[in-house]
Amino acid sequence: MWRGRYSWSVTFPVVGMVGGGQLARMTHEAGIPLGIKFKLLSDTPQDSAAQVVGEVVVGDYRDLDTLRDFARGCDVITFDHEHVPTEHLRALEADGIPVRPGPDALVHAQDKGVMRAKLDAIGVPCPRHRIVTDVADVAAFAAEGLAAGEEGDGFPVILKTVRGGYDGKGVWFVRSPEEAAEPFRAGVPVLAEEKVDFARELAANVVRSPHGQAVAYPVVESQQVGGVCDTVIAPAPGIAEELALEAQELALRIAKELGVVGHLAVELFETRDGRILVNELAMRPHNSGHWTQDGAVTSQFANHVRAVLDLPLGDPRPRAKWTVMANVLGGDFPDMYSAYLHCMARDPQLKIHMYGKDVKPGRKVGHVNTYGDDLDDVLERARHAAGYLRGTITE
Repeated sequence: MWRGRYSWSVTFPVVGMVGGGQLARMTHEAGIPLGIKFKLLSDTPQDSAAQVVGEVVVGDYRDLDTLRDFARGCDVITFDHEHVPTEHLRALEADGIPVRPGPDALVHAQDKGVMRAKLDAIGVPCPRHRIVTDVADVAAFAAEGLAAGEEGDGFPVILKTVRGGYDGKGVWFVRSPEEAAEPFRAGVPVLAEEKVDFARELAANVVRSPHGQAVAYPVVESQQVGGVCDTVIAPAPGIAEELALEAQELALRIAKELGVVGHLAVELFETRDGRILVNELAMRPHNSGHWTQDGAVTSQFANHVRAVLDLPLGDPRPRAKWTVMANVLGGDFPDMYSAYLHCMARDPQLKIHMYGKDVKPGRKVGHVNTYGDDLDDVLERARHAAGYLRGTITE
C-alpha cells in the first residue's frame, strides 16, 4: 500500500561501526533521533558502545572473515579507530561494501610515514621529518636541523612509530642518542620529527560527504597534559581571523585531496612566528570535536553519520560564544556517580558525558562541556567539574 510518495516497505539504513569505544557510543547516540540503525563490531561485550548498541558482534577486527561476516546486512562501514588492516578494507570494497572513509584515505591516518609523504606531495606545511632506521640515523637527523655555524647535536627530537600510536603512546621525546634506542625495539618503522617550538596546539575539524559537500567547525585550542588531551577551547582564544581561515581551508583541502568521507581532525601546531604546521590526522570523530555535542548546531558525531550515508550535512556553527570541553580521567576515586550531586547542583548548565568504562588512573572515562559568554568562567566551570568527578577537587 502506498501513502503519498512512500511505501510501507521503506527501511532505514544500517551503519556498521568497527570498534566499540566511546566514539562509537556517541556516534550511535547521534544516529538515534534519525532512526539510523547501528551494528557494532566490538572486542568485548563490555566495551563502551557495546553497552548501548542493540546489535553487537564480538570479534577480532584484524580477521578478514570476521569483517566479512559482520559487513553482511550493513549499508556502509565506518570506524571509531584507524587500526583495521588496509588490505582488509580493500577486500571489503572489492566485495561491494561501501567503506567510509575508504582505505585509500584511511591509510594516511594509519601510517604516519605515508601521511607525511602525501602531505609533502600536496604542499602541506609540516615539521621537518624523515623515516629513520637506527640510533645513528636519528643522530644524523638531529644534526641536520642545526643552522650553519650552530653548535650542539640537534637534540631533542620526536620519534614516533609509524603505526598504532595514540594519546602519547608510540611517541618519544628524545634528548640524546642514548634515549633513541627504545622506539626501535618494537621492530617497526620509526618516524623522526623536529621538536617544534610552538605557542600552542590547535585543531581544525571538518566533515566531507561522498559527493564532495564539506563543512568546517571553528578552529579550537587543544591543551595536552602528559600527551593526553585535557581541555579544548572553542573557538581558539585570540586566534587571528586570517590564521583561523587558513587552518580551516587547509583541513578542507586535505580532506578533498585525500578523498576523506566522514569526519577529519587535523591537529596543528601554531608556531611562535605565526605559522601553522600539521601534526596528526584522524579520520573519525575526535576528542577535539567533543565540544560540538553541546556547543554546535550539529555535532561532529551527527555530521559523521550524515556524511557516511551521503545525507546533506548539518550546520557546524557554534551555539555560544565560548564552549569548553574538559576530559574526565580516572583517578583514585572510582565512585564518580556520587559526585553528580555536587557538580549538577553547582552548575545546572553543565553537560556530563560518561563512557561506561571502569575507572582506572589516567584513563579517559568521560568528558564535560560548559558554555557561555565569559571564557574565564566557562573554563573554571569545566575544570572544576572534571576535577571533582576525578576526585582531585573536593569542594
